Amino acid sequence: MAGVITASEPSWIGPFSGLSPRRFGKLVACVRRATTGELRRGRPWGLSLEDRILLVTAYWRTNLTMRQIAPPFGVSKSAADRFRNDAVLIVDGTLVPTRDHTVAEQSKNYRYSTAHQVVIDADTRWVVVVGRPLPGNRHDSRGWDEFGAKAAVGNTMTIADGGYQGTGLVIPHRRRKGEELPAWKEDHNRSHKQVRARVEHTFARMKGWKILRDCGLKGDGIYHAMLGVARLHNLAPTG
Repeated sequence: MAGVITASEPSWIGPFSGLSPRRFGKLVACVRRATTGELRRGRPWGLSLEDRILLVTAYWRTNLTMRQIAPPFGVSKSAADRFRNDAVLIVDGTLVPTRDHTVAEQSKNYRYSTAHQVVIDADTRWVVVVGRPLPGNRHDSRGWDEFGAKAAVGNTMTIADGGYQGTGLVIPHRRRKGEELPAWKEDHNRSHKQVRARVEHTFARMKGWKILRDCGLKGDGIYHAMLGVARLHNLAPTG
């Protein structure tokens, strides 16, 4: 099936990515540099690199499901939502202080906040998933399961902190009461913590946009602010 939307037609780039063709070209160049020399296993991609990037940016921009976004690009849902075979993702929750109390609750920072699940690529540190908001007093594991992050990640290896126990994610080894962990588990936990810190660094950069420190938007505006800042975070390294 021939694709309808393609990056080879510049008029599609603006509406579906929110970027000018020039800015989109910079993003493509950045991704190409980052992936040059990678050994690609498995089935070849059905879309060019440019079209794959346009598909992902359209997915973020429209918030359609992969089942909805795939047909206009001429590919199946399963082809559209593949992460790299060797990808490692990191998930964590972050709080956004929010003035709209109809969507927020008092959280551990004693402010009315919404809680958002954010997934990044451990290698590039780009944000790949932003879950829809929950009231700030909800547990991370509940947000992971209920508001889109789990479904978006699928079976891709994803690491998280100990608050995600029972989710099937890769979490630190737990120490039972009165017992010490063996040295090899301590080493694993230390390495796990060092890698997982990358998502905290991502949060720090995202919250350089002050709307995420005191969001005055209402309803879905908070979610769209998170999506917008995630896109800006991903574009920042491209200049």
